[in-house]
Amino acid sequence: MLPLLLLPLLWGGSLQEKPVYELQVQKSVTVQEGLCVLVPCSFSYPWRSWYSSPPLYVYWFRDGEIPYYAEVVATNNPDRRVKPETQGRFRLLGDVQKKNCSLSIGDARMEDTGSYFFRVERGRDVKYSYQQNKLNLEVTALIEKPDIHFLEPLESGRPTRLSCSLPGSCEAGPPLTFSWTGNALSPLDPETTRSSELTLTPRPEDHGTNLTCQMKRQGAQVTTERTVQLNVSYAPQTITIFRNGIALEILQNTSYLPVLEGQALRLLCDAPSNPPAHLSWFQGSPALNATPISNTGILELRRVRSAEEGGFTCRAQHPLGFLQIFLNLSVYWRSNLGTGVVPAALGGAGVMALLCICLCLIFFLIVKARRKQAAGRPEKMDDEDPIMGTITSGSRKKPWPDSPGDQASPPGDAPPLEEQKELHYASLSFSEMKSREPKDQEAPSTTEYSEIKTSK
Repeated sequence: MLPLLLLPLLWGGSLQEKPVYELQVQKSVTVQEGLCVLVPCSFSYPWRSWYSSPPLYVYWFRDGEIPYYAEVVATNNPDRRVKPETQGRFRLLGDVQKKNCSLSIGDARMEDTGSYFFRVERGRDVKYSYQQNKLNLEVTALIEKPDIHFLEPLESGRPTRLSCSLPGSCEAGPPLTFSWTGNALSPLDPETTRSSELTLTPRPEDHGTNLTCQMKRQGAQVTTERTVQLNVSYAPQTITIFRNGIALEILQNTSYLPVLEGQALRLLCDAPSNPPAHLSWFQGSPALNATPISNTGILELRRVRSAEEGGFTCRAQHPLGFLQIFLNLSVYWRSNLGTGVVPAALGGAGVMALLCICLCLIFFLIVKARRKQAAGRPEKMDDEDPIMGTITSGSRKKPWPDSPGDQASPPGDAPPLEEQKELHYASLSFSEMKSREPKDQEAPSTTEYSEIKTSK
């Protein structure tokens, strides 16, 4: 009688263990082309402990295909054929014995877009397709960009390791190829720039330049890249001092500047660095704890005084080091402005003296030439009138009508032709000359005669 009473209880327990097929999976999954995605999945199916223990097989199929004949996209059954286009890209992850049906999709392609359903098989008792819970996969164009990783800030002269990776990529599918470009990579071997990692030793001139990592999956036309701007920290390399926008000449970290007394002076000290160095001015050569006269890069003197003549130092302090330059300021007083004019005046006087000497030399040569010309003429008679002596023999005039020269000489008294002397007369006018005689003295006759003797 007791077994009959227990029978309904056993039936009740069997009713409570009613076979249940459940699948928990995302309804929709989106992945970019060339990337991978993991789809979590878990399932349940009815199983009795007194059942036999055949192996458990699970499958993922394309929607609309017949499980008994179609090729699967992923399975743990080595005897089932997998679609060639999904081979190695669609994989089951997790332990199916623990009812884990998670699916990994790598190197997603546009043709992978569609619906998929899950199926479980175990012996002859369990053969079930979860058609009610399907996975909808959508593959979109690649818009993801790679990430460039490195420790910031970059420091000039210190080697730094950089790596490039693509979020969402996985090991499944063809490998990725990398390409680095940028001015900072010019000293590197081209082969080095084809790896996902490289070692870079930045320089000061690399600050602010671009570095690009480009990724491409082999066998696919999918390419993506990212560009970053390098932030290189470096100490000041040079210091330049400007006056009115003009850079002063610097030799061996020293510059010389002459300034007029009372003149306004404004100097700008510039030391390129990153981050910007702290600039300050000191009078003279600064000691270790010297107090600056200016905590900026500007030194301004409203009126330069003679007491300010001497040295000034501009210092650029940076976390990676410091640099300084010495400026020698020379003040010119107004009282010694002539010292600058004297050389010019002396130079001008020298030119004038040379010009005068040349003129005197020319005059001397002309006078000497005239004297030589005069020395070649006949000497004057001792009794020759000074005025009439200036008349040359070539200046002959006809004799006056009443002069003795008009009378003919007797033929018998004529001397030889060689001894004949010619008489010449001239008329002179002294109307323009002042008389040397006293005013009360009667002026002589305005007409005078002079005898000019010439020898042939």
